[in-house]
Formats: sequence, C-alpha cells, structure tokens
Amino acid sequence: MLPRSTVWKQTVAREFLTPEGCSILETYDESADDSMSIARARVGRGVTTAWHALDATVERYIIAEGCGRVEVGDFPPTDVAPGDVVIIPPGVRQRIANTGNGDLIFYCICTPRFQTAAYLSLE
Repeated sequence: MLPRSTVWKQTVAREFLTPEGCSILETYDESADDSMSIARARVGRGVTTAWHALDATVERYIIAEGCGRVEVGDFPPTDVAPGDVVIIPPGVRQRIANTGNGDLIFYCICTPRFQTAAYLSLE
C-alpha cells in the first residue's frame, strides 16, 4: 500500500556516519511503503567507502554534488559527476570514492526498501 500524498522534510541533524565511511540521511524510509527507500549519502573529500553489497535489493545512485569514482562488480571504475545515475544490481559489490575538492553527495534509491539485514560487508 502506497502512502497518501505528503511532503517529507529533511532534518539534516539526523544524518549519521556508517561503518563503510559515508554519512547517511534517510530522506524517505517509510515502513508502510516497502516498495522503496531514498537516502542522501555524503562522502568526505579523499574518502573511499568500504566494499559492500545489498542482498535482494537494487540500488541506484543519483549524483547530486561533487565528483567521484564508482566501482560496481566487474565493471571498470568509472568517474561520476552531478546528474549521473549508477545502477547496482542485487548482491553485486560496490564502493565509491570522492575524487573532488568538496563533499560528494548522492541519493541512494533502493527497491525494495532498504533493510539493514540486506547489507553485506565485504571487507
């Protein structure tokens, strides 16, 4: 069941640092809507996130600010910039590095909704 029409406001104070090395702000994560979730990720200058995968979850990165280099499975490392979209199939290893001078900010859209149990640390 989809939620009724509404506007979700971000509360930046709720951002938290993950063990993989990026800060996450859960932009849209509604237990009544298991179809998807959206989080804003922020990776600091010079940081590369840890290798990880999501079991049974497709993840999409939409790059909003900054520059980076993403690695997904056996696909060659690829530079990304604002407007780029990265598709990460379920169970495929991934990480991203901030190659710019400021924060790398991107949105993570997970289908179905992100569940902590789906997270697989590969390091």
